[in-house]
Amino acid sequence: MSTQPERIKCLIIGSGPAGYTAAIYAARADMKPIMIQGLQPGGQLTITTEVDNFPGYPMGTQGPEMMEDLKKQAERFGTEVRWGLVTSVDFSAAPYKVTIDEKEIVLADSVIISTGAAAKWLGIESEQRLNGFGVSACAVCDGFFFKGQDVAIVGAGDTAAEEATYLAKLCRKVYMIVRKEEFRASKAMQHRVLNTPNLEVIFNSETKEILGEKSVSGVLIYNNKTQAERTLDVTGFFVAIGHKPNTDIFKGWIDMDEVGYIKTIPGTSKTNIPGVFAAGDAADKVYRQAVTAAGTGCMAALDAERYLAETGIH
Repeated sequence: MSTQPERIKCLIIGSGPAGYTAAIYAARADMKPIMIQGLQPGGQLTITTEVDNFPGYPMGTQGPEMMEDLKKQAERFGTEVRWGLVTSVDFSAAPYKVTIDEKEIVLADSVIISTGAAAKWLGIESEQRLNGFGVSACAVCDGFFFKGQDVAIVGAGDTAAEEATYLAKLCRKVYMIVRKEEFRASKAMQHRVLNTPNLEVIFNSETKEILGEKSVSGVLIYNNKTQAERTLDVTGFFVAIGHKPNTDIFKGWIDMDEVGYIKTIPGTSKTNIPGVFAAGDAADKVYRQAVTAAGTGCMAALDAERYLAETGIH
């Protein structure tokens, strides 16, 4: 005797600020949301220490604490938060088939994708060890903590150039480490970088080691043309070599750009599949902030609520 798969009115995939905000709104609208947390419950903010730029925390807060607060708030209104990883989806017909941990299949009347994105890292041991202790993948989030100090940033594209000029407004000196002989950034961004007096670009160079025991005290780089090594005296090290959205399982179903960011109908959280919505960094390559993710989480829940009402699902 086969048992019918569980049917869920609103399934939220992922658990960062976007997912939890969507859950708060969906639960309050009596959509009985169920959240599948994913590999990194709480998302990228759980590996962040100080969060100083989220409204409502005048003294700042710790990333993991903030995610715990959001989780409690979502659960208070009736969200069921479950451990697990969504491993595949079938969006060919509603209700949509979603497979969890490669074995359990559930049916969802509406789906909110809030799987986030992960920063790309250089892959050196000291980078991971000092992550949150002077090493960061977000200049806008953490640049403020290095006011008046010397920092380094690695990357060659538009984001790296934008973050380098942002840091130059706050820091005494910024070293921009570029692996090749030229930038990948647009001409306009290159012009901004090269005309910023306290920003020194070091071409043909790679990071060998981030120095420091408990926090960053310097960076050892080497020139891949001359093989010469050089130590930069810095207290902060920013990685800006790109992000990868966690959207692989939706390929073939959901419209995405060439990198994998989900395309939504402008001004909404709607994807190309009716009843499937996207929020947070999985659909945002521009802002990538906790507060913008939370905002789109709210939009996704409201869009899902309207969709369920229009399709007559109660």
